[in-house]
Amino acid sequence: MAEAAVRNQQTADPKGSASKQKREQSSIDFPYGSLDDGIAVAKAVHKLGGNQCRLDSLAAELGHDTVNSGGFRQKLSTAHTFGFTSLSQGIVSLKPLGVRVIDTDQEKAGRLEAFLNVPLYNSIYEQFKNGPLPPPQGLEAAMVSLGVVRKQAQRARQAFQNSAKQAGFFAYGASKLVYPALGAQTVVSKLKDDEPPADEGKPKDSNGGNGGDGHHPLIDGLIRALPKPGPWTLDARRKWLQAAAMNFDYVYTDESSEGKMIKVSVESDKTSAS
Repeated sequence: MAEAAVRNQQTADPKGSASKQKREQSSIDFPYGSLDDGIAVAKAVHKLGGNQCRLDSLAAELGHDTVNSGGFRQKLSTAHTFGFTSLSQGIVSLKPLGVRVIDTDQEKAGRLEAFLNVPLYNSIYEQFKNGPLPPPQGLEAAMVSLGVVRKQAQRARQAFQNSAKQAGFFAYGASKLVYPALGAQTVVSKLKDDEPPADEGKPKDSNGGNGGDGHHPLIDGLIRALPKPGPWTLDARRKWLQAAAMNFDYVYTDESSEGKMIKVSVESDKTSAS
């Protein structure tokens, strides 16, 4: 009951008419706050109690006098919509994603997952991932077509753009959503825990690689992450190649390439790597 009230806060008019809230409720979920706002809530919960804390304590930690503060409830709703927290009987708890996003080793992947957790943001990404985003007016129109109430479209668009930047989707400019490169650590973590490496048991060389081939562990991880021959989507290939490019920069040196980087992208009718 309390959790539902927090979720409904995102569609409420700031001046607070219950009847107006019903009239203006969007049919697709999105936060009014940004991704950083949601992460701030997760960090405050962790600071106060590890993985959970009292609602009133959280309000005070975030600078609000009461749990009924509109600003506080908006922050809590934002954290909930991104998938960081849950609320039950006056206790705010971190969900697994909330725990991961405050871990510096997992934060980048957590931000990406949280952004795509939002139904509106995921729909916009799927609609425009292969081309440029429309200008503000067009982007708001697209959001309205997905279920955002017209009077909320500007605010939804602003929160989307802030969160997309904070999640790493605007690394190459705000005119296009580009799936962030996460590196080999994320790729390797997707390997099945019960699948032993093909070269398990071989002695390690002085560089950390396996005896005989001398590969760095990051390169070995990339190779093990390759699927068996067969179907493999272009988007999945792009992610693997982006991870490879990042790890090649780490493992191999080239003084002549100072200030340069490899970019991997998927384009209409062709795949280019430059």
